[in-house]
Amino acid sequence: MRLPRRRFLEAAVGAVAFSTTSPAAAAQIYPSRPVHIIVGYPAGGPQDVVARLISQWLSERLGQQFIVDNRAGAGGNVGAEMVVNAPPDGYSLLLTGSPNVINITLYDKLNFVFLRDIVPVAAIMRVPLVLEVNPSLPARTVPEFIAYVRANPGKINFASAGIGTPQHAAGELFKMMTGVNMLHVPYRGGAPALVDLMAGEVQVMLDTTPASMPFIQAGKLRALGVTTAMRWSGLPELPTIAEFVPGFEATSWYGIGAPKHTPSAIVERLNAEINAGLAEAALRTRLAELGGAMLPGSPAEFGQLLAEEAAKWGKVVAFAGMRAQ
Repeated sequence: MRLPRRRFLEAAVGAVAFSTTSPAAAAQIYPSRPVHIIVGYPAGGPQDVVARLISQWLSERLGQQFIVDNRAGAGGNVGAEMVVNAPPDGYSLLLTGSPNVINITLYDKLNFVFLRDIVPVAAIMRVPLVLEVNPSLPARTVPEFIAYVRANPGKINFASAGIGTPQHAAGELFKMMTGVNMLHVPYRGGAPALVDLMAGEVQVMLDTTPASMPFIQAGKLRALGVTTAMRWSGLPELPTIAEFVPGFEATSWYGIGAPKHTPSAIVERLNAEINAGLAEAALRTRLAELGGAMLPGSPAEFGQLLAEEAAKWGKVVAFAGMRAQ
């Protein structure tokens, strides 16, 4: 169907006006249509929950729908590549996390360079992991556990949610920093790994606190140490692993990224709105229920976190010979 001449001319003029809009003006009218937040994992997982909380906040603040779009596959690489190839206009965002930087060295070949092709927008929060064992294991402290593994080299199995996941990387970091010999048993997700840990099929796991807390509180798992640099408020009596292994720290974290060349004015506006959400009581409470510590800051500070985490986990991947399967 042909457009009437007048409507055609109006559309053409509008397109020219939009193309000549300054970045600052574009940020003022942004968003003028729905925004998609791509999550590289299935619905229902922690990444999905965080994305939905942030999308609800941004929808209310900016008057447009922020829609969570789950594109699972290849350890989060499917979703990341989708955003890398999207127009840099602020309408396709990525829920980023620890696996994105682990994948940089875990995969021999990717179709993008994460630190180059994704612009950091805002960090959201960190989530601690906890070193936990089956209660049948005699170790009750981190030093006792290290001594037990050294006395039984190659006989202790540590579970993870899969190759290259934060749980796997944290376990390999623990091995690297303590010199213990444990065998890695990857699962297809954290839930089946926890089931086998409670059944005694594997002996130890470093898992996220939200997933583990119900079983720790029920006495089905024994917590030995938390992976954050400081003690965690959810288990204040539990020591950090770093109290016995100086410098040890391994957390799962979340943030928002955008395609490179996204206008800085849009990045700054999104950063400001997300930081406003992290300061708002209701959203802070919801995120804290997931075990998270808020990470407000600038895009540059988030970029520094990405670079530091990529370098750190690159060394661990190389040490352990980790490879995607």
